[in-house]
Amino acid sequence: MTTTSDAPYTIISADCHAGGSHEQYREYLESKYREDFDAWREKYKNPYRDLQDGGRVRNWDDDRRNSDCETDGIVAEVVFPNTIPPFFPSFVLFAKPPTAEQYELRHAGVRAHNRWLVDFCNRFPERRAGVGQIFLNNIDDAIEDVHFIKENGLRGGVLLPNIPPDCNWVSPLIDPAYDRLWEVCQDLDVPLNLHGGTGAPDYGRFPASPLVFINEVIFYSQRPLVQFILSGIFERFDRLKFVITETGCHWVPAILKQMDQLMAQIRKTGRTGELAYSADVIPSLSATEYFQRNCWMGVSQPGISDVQVRDTLGPDRFMWGSDYPHDEGTGPFTREHLRQVFQGVEEADIRKMLAGNAAALYNFDLNALAPLAAKYGPSVADLREPLLELPLNPNEALLRVHSGLR
Repeated sequence: MTTTSDAPYTIISADCHAGGSHEQYREYLESKYREDFDAWREKYKNPYRDLQDGGRVRNWDDDRRNSDCETDGIVAEVVFPNTIPPFFPSFVLFAKPPTAEQYELRHAGVRAHNRWLVDFCNRFPERRAGVGQIFLNNIDDAIEDVHFIKENGLRGGVLLPNIPPDCNWVSPLIDPAYDRLWEVCQDLDVPLNLHGGTGAPDYGRFPASPLVFINEVIFYSQRPLVQFILSGIFERFDRLKFVITETGCHWVPAILKQMDQLMAQIRKTGRTGELAYSADVIPSLSATEYFQRNCWMGVSQPGISDVQVRDTLGPDRFMWGSDYPHDEGTGPFTREHLRQVFQGVEEADIRKMLAGNAAALYNFDLNALAPLAAKYGPSVADLREPLLELPLNPNEALLRVHSGLR
């Protein structure tokens, strides 16, 4: 692998999204569920703009997808779900865990997505690391699905359901009953991925509900990190790989410091105010030590404040992401974005954040990607050039890209 300054940057997006169309998903369902699927599909109306009209084909059309990414300098991607799997009530990341009555059909839909994803990734195996889906309602089923994900080469690992606080039909992540699932993920070397935007409660239908959701979902997306550290999951499973994606990362040092101080106080006094704790409640390491051993951040469209904490996270823990094909992602301005946020950052650090760290975690072959990077990747000189003005508006830029004008 060439890492000298005359080699273009290899860019692996640690956060992209894809999914099948309903026609495709139907073919991946077990035949006994297709009649139910047809009835569900007849009533379903898609409310999401990036899943409608011409934009939706970006989720499954290889030519469109690869062309968009290459134009933006991206040559490989970690693939999270995006379109609506069979029997889901809403966008895959926002949908709550299924109830007991919903579980059979929702689980069939997740398995259809995983089968689709295997074929999607196998068309470009060097470029795509798929993240499979599981539910936590039935641990035996979840373990079976993890084995499927591993055996079928979905190198992205598992999308971990984030259990909302008002979901009382599925145990919270701190329940030791999940230990046998974490053990399987550890032994099979399957990363657990937690995606931002998940885990919030139902706010009801009030005028302020959308505003409160968008403000508080940041907190709910951070909760699993706290839960995995304080409940001793990383203590019991020291080789478990845990990834938090699309939440930024500037918040991580402060929350680790807060937990470090809390854990140190309880170790010393056994108390916080009026609350007393048993001697074995606190894990043996600090929160910072668990993070630097077990955790990675998939930092989608990072800001300058995210890049500034990279050393605090650890040199191998920051993975850049584009969030393709979402509207809030960096495309088609990825080069401009990188020029803006990576000014003054050493080339070696940029190479780690853009590709090296993701390649090591998700098992991408950088040598196999080198020819694509040589053709499409930005040069070191490109990213050293400061961004002095903002680019065209997104709609005009996309029109120019797909008209061959850029």
